This record gives sequence, C-alpha cells and structure tokens, in this order.
Amino acid sequence: MEVAQTALWVVVLLVVVALLFDFMNGFHDAANSIATVVSTGVLKPAQAVLFAAFFNFVAIFIFHLSVAATVGKGIVEPGVVNTHVVFGALVGAITWNVITWWYGIPSSSSHALIGGICGAVIAKSGAGALVASGIWKTVIFIFISPALGFILGSLMMVLVSNLFRNTRPSRVDKWFRRLQLVSAGAYSLGHGGNDAQKTIGIIWMLLIATGYVATGQDAPPTWVIISCYVAIALGTMFGGWRIVKTMGQKITKLKPVGGFCAETSGALTLFIATSLGIPVSTTHTITGAIVGVGSTHRMSAVRWGVAGNIVWAWIFTIPASGFVAAIAYWISLQIF
Repeated sequence: MEVAQTALWVVVLLVVVALLFDFMNGFHDAANSIATVVSTGVLKPAQAVLFAAFFNFVAIFIFHLSVAATVGKGIVEPGVVNTHVVFGALVGAITWNVITWWYGIPSSSSHALIGGICGAVIAKSGAGALVASGIWKTVIFIFISPALGFILGSLMMVLVSNLFRNTRPSRVDKWFRRLQLVSAGAYSLGHGGNDAQKTIGIIWMLLIATGYVATGQDAPPTWVIISCYVAIALGTMFGGWRIVKTMGQKITKLKPVGGFCAETSGALTLFIATSLGIPVSTTHTITGAIVGVGSTHRMSAVRWGVAGNIVWAWIFTIPASGFVAAIAYWISLQIF
C-alpha cells in the first residue's frame, strides 16, 4: 500500500490521461454514430451530437461490464502492468487518434488502445506477457465486425426494399426519417456501451497494478464507470466533423432508409460483441454496414477507393499505435 501512496500523483495523472483518451474516443468516433443521420438530413449536426451523447451515457444502465473485464484483466498477464505500461498505451492510442482525426480517416480508437497496450507490454516484458486468447479474440473481430455489419446491412436493405417496393418513395422517405432516430439512438447506445468500457478497463488495470483496487475485485469503482461514460458523451458532443464527411458522404450516398438499415445493422453487431465481452471497433462496424447498404443498389455506388484507404488505416492502427506506445514507455522510465 505504501508503494501505491507514493505513486498517487502518477495514478491521478494517468487517470486524467485515460479520461482524455475517452473524451477523444467520443470526439473521434462521433462520426460513427451521427454520420448517416446528418448526411440524410434527418437531424442537424448540433442536434445529432446531443442526441448521440445522451444515448452514449444511457448505455451505462444497459450493458454489463464484460468488455471492461476483457481489457482490464484479459489482455495482459497479471503482474506485468505498471504505470509506465499504462502511460505508453495511452500515449500510443492518443497519438494515433490525433493523426487519423487530422486527416479525416475513420480508424479505430479501440484498436489503437489495444495496440498501445500490446506495444508497451512488449517493450517491458516481451510478447509472452500478453494473453493470447484475449488478443486473438480482438484481432479476429477486426474482420468479423465489418463483415457482419456488411452482411446485416445488405440483408436488411434488401428486406426493406422488398417490403416497401409498392409504396410511394415520398412516403417511405417520411417513415424512415422518423425510424432513423430509433436506429441512430440504438447505434449510439452500442457505441457508448462498447467504447466507454475500454477506458474503464484500462483505468481498472491501472488501479489493480498500483494496489488501489484488489486483484480479485469483480468490478471497478463506481466513480470510474461514471466518469468514463461522462467523458465519452462529452467527446461525442464536440463531434469530429472531418470524419463525418468521410463516413456519411464519401463512401456512398445514403437516403433515410439506407441510413436506418446501416445504423440498425451496426447496432446489432455492437450489441452482440458487447454481450460477448469483445472490444470491437465501432468504426469498422458502421463502415461495413454502410458499404453493405450501398452495394445493394450496385457495386459502383460504393467508392471503393475511399473504402480501401480506410482498410489500410485499420491494418496500420495496431502496429502504429504499438510502436508509439513502446517509445512512450521507454521515455516514461526517465520521467517517473
């Protein structure tokens, strides 16, 4: 306990940095929640970010902390994590988020954090200190979440098109403008439920490593849970307009019915992953769903060049954030 007390200022600093990452996660990934509802004209940008932020926070009452448990206890072997590892992981993730936000690239904040953790842990103790099952579960869903989003998005679009094929387009548009509020709310719930828990997990990891929380404790402190959900909601309120344009307009043109199908499919994918305790990328999920919806019209409706650039960003996220995290880990050894 004496060690924990002497490291108190470091712990407080790292908690603040973690909440900054959480805020940036909401800021960076706001586009995932609101791009379709803004690009279809259902809500104005200011209305959309408030709407999404509200549901980001409401997720605290709905989802079990399975994802937080995976990040906090299921990625790194017990006893390996220390304040230097957490610092490196957060710096690596934040750096990659800033770079991709600046260039308007919808990359994954989630995988940036996982990459940061891996890079810092490898720098300290080597790859053997990572829990293979937790890492592989996360990596596999890099491919599964967009694929599932694509499949559900295309199937839902085909189903809806057949159900309303004899209905006037103006009436369909009117109905789905209202229904898109439901789908956007559901997707924002999924976003908050999965993404806020990743920061909860890393703060939980930090508190266990410094002795402020017992290793066998089943849940993190309540203040950690509340502060992380508040931080991601505030981040969403500020929004990331560079990425909104890419997600909502550059990949494919969406109408309210397409936006509804994409958001509903993305929300279902996030609900499934969160219930399984898998930290997935909301960016990957909604991108796959949008591409799936666009491809039901014709393959040329999707701007595959833009989608290809996004995929390259996905591939580089974990190694790039891991590389920065390893450097940050070594620098931190000289600082505290």
